[in-house]
Amino acid sequence: MKWERQRITTDFGNETEALSPVIITASRSTDIPSFFGDWLIDRFKRKYLKWYNPFNGQPYYVSLEKVRFIVFWTKEPHPNFMKNLIFYDNLGINYYIQYTLNDYESDNLEPNLAPIENRIEKFKQLSEKIGSDRIIWRFDPLVLTEEIGTDRLLEKIYRIGNRIAGYTEKLVISFADIEKYRKVKKNMLREGIPWRKWDLHSIRRIASEITYLARKWELTTATCCEKVDLEEYGIIHNRCVDPHLISRIASGDPEIEKFILKNGSKKDTGQREACGCIPSKDIGQYNTCPNLCTYCYANSSPEVVKKNLTKSLSTSESIC
Repeated sequence: MKWERQRITTDFGNETEALSPVIITASRSTDIPSFFGDWLIDRFKRKYLKWYNPFNGQPYYVSLEKVRFIVFWTKEPHPNFMKNLIFYDNLGINYYIQYTLNDYESDNLEPNLAPIENRIEKFKQLSEKIGSDRIIWRFDPLVLTEEIGTDRLLEKIYRIGNRIAGYTEKLVISFADIEKYRKVKKNMLREGIPWRKWDLHSIRRIASEITYLARKWELTTATCCEKVDLEEYGIIHNRCVDPHLISRIASGDPEIEKFILKNGSKKDTGQREACGCIPSKDIGQYNTCPNLCTYCYANSSPEVVKKNLTKSLSTSESIC
């Protein structure tokens, strides 16, 4: 996506060119609502941020002046983030939140997350604050190990779904492909977690059961970045940055209407092949998330994350 560009003045008085997106994601690369919410508000006040390309390390400046919509991603938003959503409301910036609730705390896959009960309560509080249409439940990814089979995964989904029924309108799932990501494979081996591959039989079995539960909970169900076709079970291919949901939430915003009209049928070329998202600018950075989920592709190792976080300040131009 070739974003418009505009001139900005940095914190240090330098004038430079910056990307000027209409929609940002915060973030596929790290948990901004949990750890960097204050930083993002500070950057909006300063009207720009710095982002480093994860593949070549090249820095880019991103102007925040024309941002009209944010898609947030989190596993557990910080209380300050929840309280400070009014900041974006007052700017006229709309948003929705992709909220992952998995329940792997006893499986050494999510070592630094709070107990699932705490995260469920925050999910419900957030839903009551912003509305069930603006908070999306992700059970992402579905991981198979020697200890976790499809039956156990379904038990986890059932327990969570029963607690949050009525607090969301959508469930998004994905199937962990450990072999595909060198960093994930390395992390799983380091933690001594023997994983299993998903086969079509297991995928179809769990899809059938999830569909039954989702109907009970009145949820739309979708897969994220999956090529497998599960529409016979009523499971659609998701668009996590969704032009229809964005248009509905930001109804009446002329800039969003213009952007969706021009880009609503386009694919974000910076994402994986099966991704259905429309273009947006992700502002997160890899190797910065202290959650340290073992299955996550965004962290190389705990040591690299720790090193990067020593450089992180809430007043910095970039996350690290």
